[in-house]
This record gives sequence, structure tokens and C-alpha cells, in this order.
Amino acid sequence: MDGLDVLRAIRAHATHHALPVLLVTARSEEIDRVLGLELGADDYISKPFSARELAARLRAILRRAVPPETSVRALRLAFGPIAVDLDMHTARVDGQLVDLTRREFELLAYFLANPRRVLTREKILQQVWGLEYLGESRTIDAHVRRVRAKLGPVAADHIETVVGVGYRLGGPAEA
Repeated sequence: MDGLDVLRAIRAHATHHALPVLLVTARSEEIDRVLGLELGADDYISKPFSARELAARLRAILRRAVPPETSVRALRLAFGPIAVDLDMHTARVDGQLVDLTRREFELLAYFLANPRRVLTREKILQQVWGLEYLGESRTIDAHVRRVRAKLGPVAADHIETVVGVGYRLGGPAEA
């Protein structure tokens, strides 16, 4: 995974998208700098650079950064009848509260943050369980099955199995 892929992952993640990002790279062409900034980097520095310049750029980014507790972020994610409130850690289907474990909630929130995208089991493990998880990727199947059961017949079908790949919330995007 290169730096731009890491940047895309950070900006796509529901809870990390507001992190300040400084790209430090050997690529110094204008097109590379423009691409990095357009993908969401807060600043871009090319090698070689001085330690003082790096420190000054980091201080500037941190001055502009909004503390997490006051940042403006999506506190509510929704798709069809399903909604989660990230701040209150609640999930609802057609306005009715759904009782989910912490991991089930994080899994549902990850699906809601990535509607219509096919998410592989490995990607789900990485984003929801974190890199420290050493178990089988099939644990995702059991969690998805439990989330579907708790969502009930109104919303369970919104989580679609993509055979041999993973899962998707909602069908493919309309062409």
C-alpha cells in the first residue's frame, strides 16, 4: 500500500477522516503534489527536506487542526431504514432501537460509512477489528449473520453477500 492508498483509507474511515495528514515523499513533481492535496492531504513535503522545515509544517498543521471533541464529523450515518448515531452509540431500524454489541455496532457503522462498496472480509477485519486480530476471516460471517438477525426483516436484506468476496450494504450503484 503506498502513501496515497493510506491517505484514501484515512479519509474514507468514519472515525479517522479528520486526522491531519502531512505527506512526506520522494515525489516532487507538480502533478504528485496536486494529487496528494486533492486526495485530502493537509500538506505535502518532498525529500530532501530539513528537520526544521518538517517541524514547522507539522506545527502549522496542528495549529489548524480541530480537536476531536469539537470536530465537525458525521455523527449520524444512515442507509434506507437503518441509522446509527456515532456519538450516542445507538442503532435504529425504522426508528426502533436495535441492541448491538460493540463489535456489531462498529461493523454496522463501517457498512453505513461505505454504502454500495464491496468490502472484503480482510478489509472489514482490518478496519473494524484492527491489525491486532489474528483469528479467521470467517468470524465476519458470524457477526454479519447476528447483525442481520438483529436488524430484522425490514433491514436485514440491505446487507448483501458478494459470494467469494465479502459484503456490501445495498446493491451496486445505479448506472
